[in-house]
Amino acid sequence: MPVSLKDVAERAGVSIKTVSNVVNDHPHVTPATRARVQQAIDALGYRPNPTARHLRRGRTGIIALAVPELANPYFAELAEAVIDAAGEHEYTVLLDRTGGRREQEVLASQGFRTRVIDGIILSPFELQDADLAGRSDEVPLVLLGEREYDAPYDHIAIDNVAAARAAVRHLLDLGRTRIAYVGADTDSANRPAELRLAGWRAELTAAGVPAPDSLVVRGKGWGREGGARAMARLLDSGVRPDAVFAFNDLIAIGVLRALHERGLRVPEDVAVVGFDDIAEGRFGAVSLTTVSPDKGAIARLAVASVLGALAGGSGESKGSGRRDLAPGFRLVERESTVGRGEAGRPGVAGVRDQFGGGAGGS
Repeated sequence: MPVSLKDVAERAGVSIKTVSNVVNDHPHVTPATRARVQQAIDALGYRPNPTARHLRRGRTGIIALAVPELANPYFAELAEAVIDAAGEHEYTVLLDRTGGRREQEVLASQGFRTRVIDGIILSPFELQDADLAGRSDEVPLVLLGEREYDAPYDHIAIDNVAAARAAVRHLLDLGRTRIAYVGADTDSANRPAELRLAGWRAELTAAGVPAPDSLVVRGKGWGREGGARAMARLLDSGVRPDAVFAFNDLIAIGVLRALHERGLRVPEDVAVVGFDDIAEGRFGAVSLTTVSPDKGAIARLAVASVLGALAGGSGESKGSGRRDLAPGFRLVERESTVGRGEAGRPGVAGVRDQFGGGAGGS
């Protein structure tokens, strides 16, 4: 049978209430009593029930995470990071896929019309300011991603312009001067894509390198096939870049395939940089140089924001204030830009941290 508080109390020679105070880290317990209770806990192998603890506080111990899609490795890896961060505080994560559809994002932002969650972490795509205007602040909400809202909720996003500029600067430092941007046909509705394209253009302009529209190409969707078709279309147009900056790693992997099919060598003929640092990019025939957002920091900040709101702390995401938080990023150099000899064996990379950001508030 499971060890109970009563078992611990009997072994330690104290009341059940005293054991509860020790388990819940209440301050009004003498060091000697706390030590005696802890010895009993260790000897009996007692494990507190986090669900019961949350319920005693009027909580469920569940945080919802809603993202556009889970098939995208970036969001899957982010979900893993959020689960880990929440687990450190004995919270469980409920995952939801919105499909990037406004009606689903509205439903998610409102807590799915259920009382079983303590907070919501939402990565929106089509959500509008008006959708948040009438929202009840009973359940804390944290917004992820680059789209900004006129709403009093914590907002967490890396600096996409700076990250894109870091990627392009790396290519310029390698002597590349015809640097293409490969995105998706939804870029106009995609705030991260707009910012990354702006960063591409800004860094080329600052370096005095041409950034013509002929070097910008978009495929259908944000995946491998769209990237491959977009790259093939660019090459068929007669444009011959010596480098490519792709909106994300999946598109970049498609670009690598298209270049291989045309007999172009990476990085000798065309260097390629992606974005997101997904696991797939580390172990291809040519490992992928990429911008690596600090997913762990994004997750920790989001969970901390929810817990801060539940505790009634300042700057919480419960409608009483807003912080814009910018986790760091790094440029991870691999074979697709620096070659096998420089990057080492597949999956091993050089890392530039000097472009990274950090968490901050406003």
